Amino acid sequence: MSDGVRLGLFYTIVRPEEKALLAAAEARGVAVDRLPDGEVTFPLEAPAGLPDVVLNRSVSHTRASYAGRGYAHYGVPTVNAPDVVELAGDKVRASFRLQERGIPTPRTVVALSPEAALRAVEEVGFPAVLKPATGSWGRLMAKVDSAREAEQVIEHKSALASPVHSVFYVQEFVPKPDRDLRVFVVGSEVVAGMYRSSADWRTNAARGATTAPVELTPELTELALRAAEAMGGGVLAVDLMESARGLVVHEVNPTPEFKALTAATGADVAGRIVEYAVAEARR
Repeated sequence: MSDGVRLGLFYTIVRPEEKALLAAAEARGVAVDRLPDGEVTFPLEAPAGLPDVVLNRSVSHTRASYAGRGYAHYGVPTVNAPDVVELAGDKVRASFRLQERGIPTPRTVVALSPEAALRAVEEVGFPAVLKPATGSWGRLMAKVDSAREAEQVIEHKSALASPVHSVFYVQEFVPKPDRDLRVFVVGSEVVAGMYRSSADWRTNAARGATTAPVELTPELTELALRAAEAMGGGVLAVDLMESARGLVVHEVNPTPEFKALTAATGADVAGRIVEYAVAEARR
């Protein structure tokens, strides 16, 4: 099914997901160029031997963003497209877009100074969750139950050198069952979905949450597709929570892991991604 398409795999490390993608490409007769994100350079003039399409699997938001722009400069399509990586990978921009599209999402307030961040927490109410604008796996997130706790977390974030910590993304804590939902979208189709359950308030599979398949109801499918479309489409994991007012989308991941989803559902996620990438190369 490759028709001679060469697939570039732009990656940080070869995780189980990248191994699955390499195996899926081999099974479909798709040649793969391995492109470690710490070794590839991007001259202004297009280099020789470029692949026909690139799967952007860098775990670094910055590297993924600039690499996407580099390949776009050469006229090479990427999955995901740079606009999608930059939008969905930035929680602030993604939340604005979800709200603009009428997609239910937790109450969120953004602040640009420590003083404003304290007011943002008061606006959201306690408990509140402070998240970095970029990042995944539940890292550097904090749940605060009082003004004193919020003050301490904000003071700590303000002392960090990274510019990402100068933006304060404050979200309501959603009282939910001890689980959330992840729905995996490839193009215009939902491939699979799972529950992620944990005694911890962060229900990331990377933090040890247990997983189980979820029934893809029409409501869940429609909401996931709308959220993915709002980001620009492609290969996206839509994370949702069950709230008192129904399902809410709290994140859309543009470079999602899928090992746990494959194990929970048996879906050939890697195969669907490779097939989508090959189709993008033919467009």
